[in-house]
Amino acid sequence: MAQTVERVSLARENPIGPGHGLGSVTDKITDIILRRPIGLGWVLGLLTALGLLGALHLAIGYLLYRGTGIWGVNIPVGWGFAIVNFVWWIGIGHAGTLISAILCLLRQPWRNSINRFAEAMTIFAVMCAGLFPLLHTGRPWLAYWMFPLPNSMGVWPQFRSPLIWDVFAVSTYATISIVFWFVGLIPDLATLRDTAKNPVIRGLFGALAMGWTGSARHWKRYESAYLLLAGLSTPLVLSVHTVVSFDFAVGIVPGWHTTIFPPYFVAGAIYSGFAMVLVLAIPIRAAYGVSDFITEKHLDFAAKVMLATGLIVGYGYLMEFFTALYGGAQYDRFLVWNRLHGPYQLAYIGLLMTNIVIPQVLWIKKIRLQPIFLFLISCVVLVGMWLERFIIVVVSLSRDFVTSSWGSYVPTIWDWMTYAGTLGLFFTLMFLFVRVLPMINMAEMKTLVPEAEVHHA
Repeated sequence: MAQTVERVSLARENPIGPGHGLGSVTDKITDIILRRPIGLGWVLGLLTALGLLGALHLAIGYLLYRGTGIWGVNIPVGWGFAIVNFVWWIGIGHAGTLISAILCLLRQPWRNSINRFAEAMTIFAVMCAGLFPLLHTGRPWLAYWMFPLPNSMGVWPQFRSPLIWDVFAVSTYATISIVFWFVGLIPDLATLRDTAKNPVIRGLFGALAMGWTGSARHWKRYESAYLLLAGLSTPLVLSVHTVVSFDFAVGIVPGWHTTIFPPYFVAGAIYSGFAMVLVLAIPIRAAYGVSDFITEKHLDFAAKVMLATGLIVGYGYLMEFFTALYGGAQYDRFLVWNRLHGPYQLAYIGLLMTNIVIPQVLWIKKIRLQPIFLFLISCVVLVGMWLERFIIVVVSLSRDFVTSSWGSYVPTIWDWMTYAGTLGLFFTLMFLFVRVLPMINMAEMKTLVPEAEVHHA
C-alpha cells in the first residue's frame, strides 16, 4: 500500500497527460523520427545553423593560415574570447549530466521528459568547448603534446599546471557523458528497430541497439550499468568545472586568486546549463506538440533550479566584494572599483542586471509557467553568464599590478565569427538529433504511464 501511495505521488509530480498508454507514448515519439514529414521551420533553422557553421570553418581556416594574431589577444590580455567561450560552453554542458545523473540517483521522476535532449546538449556543448583551447594553442596539430606520450626529446606535460588538469577532466567528462547517453538510448533504439518499415533504417537501428530484446536479463544489466554510470557522472559534475575554475584560482592575478571560485563556478555552470535546457525545451515542446510530455510542471521545476543557482551566483558576487574590501589588499580594492568605473563598466553592469536583477521575476509563479517569458529570461541568463566569463578573464588581465603593463582587449571579427560558428555547430547537431534519434526517453516515460493513469482516474 505504501508503494502504491508513493507511485501515485510521483505521478502527481510528473503527470504526462491523460489518455497516454504505452502504445501512444511509443507512437507519438517514433512518429517524429519515422513518419513525420520535415517541416519548413526545421529546414530554415538547419540552414541558418549551417550558415554559422560555415563561418566557423572559414574562421578556423584563416586562423591556421595566419595564426592567433588575427584575434584580439595581446600583451597583457593573452586570454580572450577563446577561454571565455571555453568556460561558457563547459558550463552549459553541466545541466545535462545533472539532470541525468544526480536526479536519477535522487529518484526524481520529472527528469524523464527532458533528460535525453539535455544529455545530447551536454555532448554537443563539450564538443564546442573543446575547440577553443585546441585553437588557442596556435598549433592544434601538436595537441598530442598535452598527453604523456614517451618521446625522444623527453618533453612531458607540466602536470602542476591546471591547463593540463583541464585536458584530463574535460576528456573524461566527455567520454562518460557519451557512454551514459548511448546506454540510455539502447532500449529506444530497439523500439525504433521494431517499428521502422524501411529495411535500411531498421538495420541501422538494429545495429545500434546491440541485440536488445527487452528480456528480464537485459533490463537487469541495463539498469545496473545505467546506475553505475550515473554514479560515475555525479562527481564529474562537481569536479570538471572545479578544475576549470583552478585555471584562474591558482593564478596570482587580482580577481582570480580566491577560494570561492570552485563552488561559484559550479553554481554558475548549472545556472547557465538549465537556462540552455529551457531555451531548447520550450521550442521543442511547441514545435513537436509534446507539451503533454514536457509539461508546465517540468518548466516550473527547471525555473526553480535556475532561480536557486542564480541566488548562489549572486552570493558569489557579494563575497567577491566583501573579501576585496575586508581583506585590505589595494589591488583587490582597485579591481572592484575598476569593474564598476573602468573601461568595461557597461559589461559589468549588464552582468549584474542579467544574472541577478532580471531573474528575480522567477519568484512569481505565473511567470514561471509562461513559456514565452521563461524562454526570454533563459536567453538573458545565457547572455549574463557569458558576460561573467568575459569580466573574469579580460578585466583582470587588462589591469595588472603595475600601470606600465596595463592594456585593453577588443575582439576582432574573427573572434566573433569563431564564437558564432560554435553556436552554429551546436544547433546543427541539435537539429539533426531531434530528427534522427528520440529526443524523449520512451523507456522511462512508459514507467510513468500506470501511475499517471491512477492519478488521472
